[in-house]
Amino acid sequence: MRRSDSARLAVLASALSLVVAGSAFAQTGATGSMPGLKLAGDQPIQIESDKLEVRENESLAIFTGNVQVVQGPTLLKAGAMKVYYVKDQAQADQASAGSATTGTANIDRLEVSSKVYIKSDTQVATGDRGTFDMKSEVLVLSGDKVVLSDGDNVLTGCKLTVQMKTGLAQVEACGKRVMMSITPGSQKKP
Repeated sequence: MRRSDSARLAVLASALSLVVAGSAFAQTGATGSMPGLKLAGDQPIQIESDKLEVRENESLAIFTGNVQVVQGPTLLKAGAMKVYYVKDQAQADQASAGSATTGTANIDRLEVSSKVYIKSDTQVATGDRGTFDMKSEVLVLSGDKVVLSDGDNVLTGCKLTVQMKTGLAQVEACGKRVMMSITPGSQKKP
């Protein structure tokens, strides 16, 4: 993968870890901003799995079985991760076209599934599945129960949507209610 695409992969992990801070909540959903979210393009990324299948004709790489992605302090675990590459016919006709097997193709979107777990420093996010669209820079984590925690502080819903360009995060309750539990004094002081 190219360095910028690797950095965006890390955003999938780091974005979830930042949502607990600074949210304003409503009965059926929560919206807040996510200040300080940045791409970490200067750090190496390591991806491990039990199996990797590359479908060059489909511009798709599939990591399955104990998928683990590490970049700096951020760890992402899932049962499976699909990496969809941009299908660009003009580029495919050139001899220098990117390839999923060499990591030189541009990433279109990522999909993670099967018990998604993301940890960065003291913050943890879990859900059933997640997607990250590279072009729109929109991250979505969803499932029966999406849980975000930082120490004793916990936020629960069923769908988290993060607009990476603006830092806006929204948590939906999906017919239930968003729940947030905050322990006074548990946040780090500047």
